[in-house]
Amino acid sequence: MAFSDFKTISDVQKKYGIKYSEEKFIVRQQLSPSESFIKDFEFNQENIDLFSSEASRCEIIISPLLREVYKKHYQKYSFWIQKSISYDEILSGTPDYIFSQRSELGKTVLEKPIVIVVEAKKNDFEQGWGQCLAELIASQKINDNFPRAVYGIVTDGNLWQFGKLVAETFIKDSGNFTIDNLPRVYGALENLVQLVEAEDEKQEKEY
Repeated sequence: MAFSDFKTISDVQKKYGIKYSEEKFIVRQQLSPSESFIKDFEFNQENIDLFSSEASRCEIIISPLLREVYKKHYQKYSFWIQKSISYDEILSGTPDYIFSQRSELGKTVLEKPIVIVVEAKKNDFEQGWGQCLAELIASQKINDNFPRAVYGIVTDGNLWQFGKLVAETFIKDSGNFTIDNLPRVYGALENLVQLVEAEDEKQEKEY
């Protein structure tokens, strides 16, 4: 079995006893990415069919936007594309993207995964979240830190949704963010990093 075998959030809930709730935990804020990114994005919008395939969505929207956010935080975190993780025979597979703590050994070593990003294949957000939640549970177990929040994003490039797993409760942000308002999506991603940093500070105080 692999992460992609989970088709819905409820599949994962029933398997692992996960509670579900919704709230707005992502701050609604407008932040602009760099001018060079905006120029590239606008060029792509005008000249390329961004949503013609899953590959185009990943290569032209999702990966560049995640990388743009990562540039501001690379000294503390690592960004992985198609990096396999495994806890056991069920909780194993290859998330589309991972943000992890940065290893002292360098960029080749995966430390604790703290943000999982899943591309909604064929715009199927239901399966995307089932897969993402399974990957969050694997991350939680790999990290061996049950109380710490781990965060998830599911996107088809156009629509961006956010969630987090805290202990045995999965909380889905009740809002949607769409790429037609780029500063709002970028602001949401930056806020998620701020939430991760707050978790890190909390952990440092406790230990």
